Amino acid sequence: MSGQSQAGFTPTGTIATPADRRRVVFATVVGTTVEWYDFFIYATAVGLVFGQLFFEPLGANSALIAFATVGVSFLFRPLGAFLAGHYGDKLGRKTVLMWTLILMGAATALIGLLPTYQAIGIAAPIFLVLLRIIQGISAGGEWGGAVLMAVEHAPKAKRGIFGASPQVGVPLGLLLASGVMALMTVIAPGDQFAIWGWRVPFLLSVVLILVGYYVRRKVEESPVFTELAERKEKAKMPIVQLFKKHLLLVIIAAFVFAGNNAVGYMTTGGYIQGYATNPDGAIGLERGPVLWAVAGSAVTWLLTTLLAGWVCDRIGRRTTYIIGWGMQLVGVFTLFPLVNTGEIGLLFAGLAILTIGLGFTYGPQAALYAELFPASIRFSGVSISYAIGAIAGGAFAPTIATAIVDKTGSTQGVTWYLAGMTVLGLIATLLLRDRSGIPLGPDHEEEQSVSPIRGFAKV
Repeated sequence: MSGQSQAGFTPTGTIATPADRRRVVFATVVGTTVEWYDFFIYATAVGLVFGQLFFEPLGANSALIAFATVGVSFLFRPLGAFLAGHYGDKLGRKTVLMWTLILMGAATALIGLLPTYQAIGIAAPIFLVLLRIIQGISAGGEWGGAVLMAVEHAPKAKRGIFGASPQVGVPLGLLLASGVMALMTVIAPGDQFAIWGWRVPFLLSVVLILVGYYVRRKVEESPVFTELAERKEKAKMPIVQLFKKHLLLVIIAAFVFAGNNAVGYMTTGGYIQGYATNPDGAIGLERGPVLWAVAGSAVTWLLTTLLAGWVCDRIGRRTTYIIGWGMQLVGVFTLFPLVNTGEIGLLFAGLAILTIGLGFTYGPQAALYAELFPASIRFSGVSISYAIGAIAGGAFAPTIATAIVDKTGSTQGVTWYLAGMTVLGLIATLLLRDRSGIPLGPDHEEEQSVSPIRGFAKV
């Protein structure tokens, strides 16, 4: 974005100092970590106890139905993305981020207080699903706002590493969720975990939300939105314009994310945790060690995500993605052979190898998405592409994996499913031009409207 508009003024809220930029990055990391902690403890609890506590009358299908509730929330992400995109492009990124944080925290804390099926019958799973839907709406609105706050504040040459800050909220949230759950298996071992231990991580959300809210209040609005507001150039119906002019771009961008998301939800969706700890399964590991292994793999995911953000500022978003898809494919084919050994060290190795590719197909995503869409509809474009990609990718990945193993008795089919999603992400990436460094401000809407899809001149 240019330092001054055509009218000659400097937009209010433009970040001028390294200290201000660090504050933005810190607030983005803290906020997204809290959001994803809330989102992931549900998936972790599904893999460990929710089938037993809320869906027990379904018998043999209880685990499958419980994993399906993880996916249900994804169906409501587009609603959150539509609402957040509309109001984010009209009222600002910061306002939307405050509300998504509050909404997610309230739903998570209420899950921690929810009576089980044994206490209130069929009302228990109904209320659980309703609260999961609220989490989905919040998650659908959170990511786009966090991405734009980070990338639109960033220096042009550092958008990749700045954009990696909301991305590391995912592995940090997984690390925190897995770590707290693992700690509770020690504090409340055996049956005590199912009775009350699982509730503590959900109730802890109240404290985390207060911290995230305080941090986010201190951050200035995005300078791009501020300039749009001062010029009164905000789109009146941003979502209508998005689908009218950029529908194909939204679909392609969604498939880029779907390729990463389907594979990532083997752990963030709770599948590996449930598969490895199932007492009736072939592995039957203890909960605690598996959760610590997942937490450890979250660290490698975090580090490779940051590395990929740094790398994509040097070699471009597209090239970084292509390298990442290759590494992710290697991780997919090594995952289950290592997990199925039943050795906790090899299980961790399989997850760690997988996260190298996951980091390289996730770290550049914020910068890539922000550079795809014109300023006036950017929040809508980023949020909706992300939400559709989440449905196509991670929404029912744990459910699909569970169904494949139940049907075939083998994880080989799961490997080919994940490999197919990885190749789909690669194809979508190859369809896009690299737009690293394109100006993001409203002065450059005409340049931003040139299609990034290879073979297209205009959207």
